[in-house]
Amino acid sequence: MTSHDDKAARLRELHRPGDPLILPNVWDAASARVVADAGYPALATASAAVSAMLGYDDHQGAPADEMFAAAARVVRAAGDLPVTVDAEAGYGLPPADLVARLAAIGAVGCNLEDTDLAAGGGLADASAQAEYLASVREAARANGTDLVINARVDVFAGKPEATPELIDAALDRGHRYLEAGADAVYPILLTDENAIATLTKELPGPVNVLCLPGTTVSRLAELGVARISWGPQPHRLAMAALQDHVTGLRP
Repeated sequence: MTSHDDKAARLRELHRPGDPLILPNVWDAASARVVADAGYPALATASAAVSAMLGYDDHQGAPADEMFAAAARVVRAAGDLPVTVDAEAGYGLPPADLVARLAAIGAVGCNLEDTDLAAGGGLADASAQAEYLASVREAARANGTDLVINARVDVFAGKPEATPELIDAALDRGHRYLEAGADAVYPILLTDENAIATLTKELPGPVNVLCLPGTTVSRLAELGVARISWGPQPHRLAMAALQDHVTGLRP
């Protein structure tokens, strides 16, 4: 079996600007096996998909214990493939506890978002979030288990366009988070190509982009993206197919 730290090193190495890591997000053991068998080199969960599978709302609506248990099943199904877990905003856990729980299930990476879910939404203070990420990095060192941290930047969420002010805010947060010890930056829901190119050029670390309809893997690679994910879209497609199937069974 591949060691924990070897899996983490492999996951980190797969973040290549222009030759991105492709992560069709999974939500359970069955979906993990499908993606693994298709030849992808790593797996990633999506919190919205896992929450829906468990019967809860997204944004930490599901109990942390159930989310970690679901992620553990994904890790088991993945075998020697590295798995990164969407840990939302950390479930209110102290960094040492979050790191220990991720390591205990065999996850070698995580997403951590900067929406302040505990306060009901809105962006967390950038300095406070950077301090939190630095604490997670230090906790991983203290725990003796490597962890690939994908720091989500939520400044574009709910915004109709990527204004210069939002791009500057994303750059500021991205620099802070990378300096704090994050491995990659994830400006979720960003589709503007000029903004994506600006972030990939100016941030000193890999950039993850959500591949939304109208965006292609090849174009994101051209823009210098190092990691591409799909969030809950694969789960929604699977559920739509199931709905069509069962609806068609009725006489």
